[in-house]
Amino acid sequence: MTGLDVSAPPVPRSEEVLTPDALAFVADLDARFHERRDELLAARRSRREEIARTGRLDFLPETAHVRDSDWTVAPVPADLRDRRVEITGPTDPKMAINALNSGARVWLADLEDANTPHWRNVVGGQLTLRDAVRGRLAFTSPEGKEYAVADPARSPVVLPRPRGWHFDEAHLTADGRPVVAALVDFGLHFFHNARELLAAGSGPYYYLPKMESHLEARLWDDVFTHAEAALGVPHGSVRATVLIETITAAFEMDEILHELRDHAAGLNAGRWDYLFSIIKNFRDAGPGFTLPDRNAVTMAAPMMTAYSDLLVRTCHRRGAFAIGGMAAFIPSRRDPEVNERAFAKVREDKTREARAGFDGSWVAHPDLVPVCEEVFDAVLDGRDNQLDVLRDDVSVSAADLLAVGETPGERTEAGLRGNVRIGMQYLHAWLSGNGAAGIDNLMEDAATAEISRSQVWQWVHNGATLDSGEVITRDLVERLVAEEHDALGGAVDEDARRLFVDCALGDDFPDFLTLQAYDVLLARGD
Repeated sequence: MTGLDVSAPPVPRSEEVLTPDALAFVADLDARFHERRDELLAARRSRREEIARTGRLDFLPETAHVRDSDWTVAPVPADLRDRRVEITGPTDPKMAINALNSGARVWLADLEDANTPHWRNVVGGQLTLRDAVRGRLAFTSPEGKEYAVADPARSPVVLPRPRGWHFDEAHLTADGRPVVAALVDFGLHFFHNARELLAAGSGPYYYLPKMESHLEARLWDDVFTHAEAALGVPHGSVRATVLIETITAAFEMDEILHELRDHAAGLNAGRWDYLFSIIKNFRDAGPGFTLPDRNAVTMAAPMMTAYSDLLVRTCHRRGAFAIGGMAAFIPSRRDPEVNERAFAKVREDKTREARAGFDGSWVAHPDLVPVCEEVFDAVLDGRDNQLDVLRDDVSVSAADLLAVGETPGERTEAGLRGNVRIGMQYLHAWLSGNGAAGIDNLMEDAATAEISRSQVWQWVHNGATLDSGEVITRDLVERLVAEEHDALGGAVDEDARRLFVDCALGDDFPDFLTLQAYDVLLARGD
């Protein structure tokens, strides 16, 4: 008895990961931790209601002793001490092999925002990771081109990113209740690979997305501690890097590291989801929280600089690594002008991060690995990291983190059209099974699509104006949706168009675009 029911389309080789013992392990995790997860989601809703009522956030008075006392996280394992360049991407075999051959120090193997949770992707991602750990990952394209890992000994350290706490996996149920998707993604990977990774001198390392409080970090820590004991691996074998990509988590960086201190490796400045979180939480807080065009909001904005500097200071004070975010620009091997612009933008972004004290940063394309590495090499000057850069000059207040109204830039019709067009195009790609899509020479994933639709919702519901003076209304957006959909010439299906309109213009604000889209996948039988 596994305790789980599997109701899903057939996937080749699924029996290799969906073994009775593996499913029993996931069932145990879900039975132990599902209700706590539900309580934490309810706490999110209560906190959001409080923000809507007060229009403010602040550091928690009840955890001041954690922020004010001296402590550090456990020493980071040797193979995670140099993270100067990390590549992100989905776990299909071809993309995985490209990442493993990229020369990056870390590969964020994304089971979350860059991955559509079609069942074939959920199972296929686990197969890819399992094969990679065992040195047998290979792929042959439909055209007959063969892909293989060039030198497994020089491959990046792999950090899978499971789905966030908000997601359930409908294809696996326990007593008729869908299993928590984060526990599926983590549980299957940990069960199949933890011992093999430790035997090879590494360990089960993860990126953790979309947390909103230190209590959610405490839940992850309890999951890790139980999983280690259940498989008989040493306590502290798991190491997690937490994405600080919600505005509420930004006020609890110390507390999050403290909860995970036996399992923590660092924090990451997940800038795109962070912007989405600000819009989502303060969407009805008035014009002072209304942002300009998405592409006008850079890390030079006062609130983003405050967030970035606080993250570096917090991490290095606690002996944890500070990892920079992903510049969305992607190069083109066919267009020298696009290529030059992408390289320049990425170099500028990584230079700012390296000078701010980050230990490394993300890229989304193998061609950008040398650019990021060169920038950090120059600043590191022979060191593996910048843990010695304590940033004692940084002092960030709640007002600094919430200085949304000080963000320079305009709202333009081009920006509004871009949100509409990109939102629809990305949803079409997502529903088709591709969670990471290159659109207009930018890498779009679920986080950037969330910004696009949430900005439209916020602008409409706050009566924001364009630089022309025109008020952004539902009628205006519906006209632009029709025009952009027609201009795409059938490249976006009706489901994607409908989903965007529902999430961008509905009276209610869906917490996550991908949950609405997941219902469409399930209705299609995926």
